[in-house]
Amino acid sequence: MVNTLVNLVWKTLLKVHENQINAFISDPHGTQKRELSKILTKASNTEWGQRYQFSKINSDKLLAKHIPIFEYDQIKDDIFRMMEGEKDVLWPGRVYRFAKSSGTTSDKSKYIPVTEDNHRYCHSKGGFRLLSRMYSNIKNPNFVEGKSIVLAGSLRNDLPEFPGSTVGDVSAVIMSKLSPIALGFISPDLDINLMENFENKLDRIAEICSKQDIRMVAGTPTWAMVLFNKILDLTGKSNINEVWPNFQVFVHGAVSFVPYRKPFQKYFPSPDTYYMETYNASEGYFGVQDSLDEQDMLLLLDNGVFYEFLPMSEWDSANPIAIGLEEVELGKSYGLIITTNSGLYRYKIGDTVMFTSLNPYKIVITGRIKQFINVFGEEVMVSNTDQALAETCKKWNISVKEYSVAPIFLDTTSKGGHEWVVEFDQEPKDVDKFAEDLDLALQKLNSDYEAKRYKSLALESIKLTTVSSGTFMKWMISKNKVNAQQKVPRLANTRTYIDEILKFS
Repeated sequence: MVNTLVNLVWKTLLKVHENQINAFISDPHGTQKRELSKILTKASNTEWGQRYQFSKINSDKLLAKHIPIFEYDQIKDDIFRMMEGEKDVLWPGRVYRFAKSSGTTSDKSKYIPVTEDNHRYCHSKGGFRLLSRMYSNIKNPNFVEGKSIVLAGSLRNDLPEFPGSTVGDVSAVIMSKLSPIALGFISPDLDINLMENFENKLDRIAEICSKQDIRMVAGTPTWAMVLFNKILDLTGKSNINEVWPNFQVFVHGAVSFVPYRKPFQKYFPSPDTYYMETYNASEGYFGVQDSLDEQDMLLLLDNGVFYEFLPMSEWDSANPIAIGLEEVELGKSYGLIITTNSGLYRYKIGDTVMFTSLNPYKIVITGRIKQFINVFGEEVMVSNTDQALAETCKKWNISVKEYSVAPIFLDTTSKGGHEWVVEFDQEPKDVDKFAEDLDLALQKLNSDYEAKRYKSLALESIKLTTVSSGTFMKWMISKNKVNAQQKVPRLANTRTYIDEILKFS
């Protein structure tokens, strides 16, 4: 009875967010203009606000005139000053929390400020927007009547070089700020959820939660699969629905779910299991899946983020020119540029997105600016390889655990091509024929690749290299990529990643 009342309270609360969503959908450009104004006004007296004359910026055109586009390496020194305790640098006052994220930078990790405004009006608001969409889409939603698992990372507040600052995965930073009421819906307790040793943490979660009424899990698919396998080993059950009969929804993000859909159907054979995607990055909460029938996400426009978009032709430009939301076109990949209430201004996040709808604005993540292959002019994106692999696996009725793709560089005696390193759940009986089907699927999805493959004049067919089970996990452990936010790089214009991975096979 108590649980049912709690569910009714949640439904009432989420109607507020539903109304707010409808409001920014009806006035997207006005909403974005107001968000930009709020960000720049609040930060106008900071060091950056004075340097770039925030008080004189009242439009996106003046924004581009006053502030250049920045990458992490160009602002990290100021972020380190903030971590050391300096005030009023990028954002008013002192910022105490920083999200640690792996990224394509010159450093091993990057650190993103998580201000109080960013926590409250971006990350937390995004979480409520997700819940709102769940209640709109899921039949008889009752996941708040049980417990939820959120696969978070860890926190450090004892780093001698950054006294007084808390550093950790964004999931852990946000979880550490949740109210006791919200934490009451999450299992296990905070001390276990924020353990630093991620492998030991998964063991403890499996031990505790395999005996509980879990209704929802949120996390990266890679690590969720590790957890599910541990739970099945502990319980002896054949699938996760048998362990958690009331389970309703898996929330995923960080990587495309396309390659994982088939293995997840084995974990959750029940037709009443739902999947929802979020775009919750270290830099902000940008999107939520709007409908179970579509795989795109609604772009959140009123959450302390002002968006700009970088056309592909500008990705490698020394002085890139971005366009506004009103100028984007369907079906084109754009680099994402953000100005936020975390103190990031015209910041190149590194992700690429494509619009699937302009009313309302909906997106899919197509990859990373530095994770694509264009050695031979083929312009292959992660979204292409994910879909080609998923379609080929469906045809062969097999599934894949992980994969990564890199170029084979041409020389005087051979043409170039692509090498796919794939860890299968069950290897295809004819690897060469699978590779041939995969190559054809990729040609159908990417006309530039198809043109380069025509009669093998510029590119040879795919070289498929299979690796033993656990290869990618061994590589991730060797690179200290063992936490909730880490993922395998899918594509690269060099062979650095793929040659390292192959050493563990």
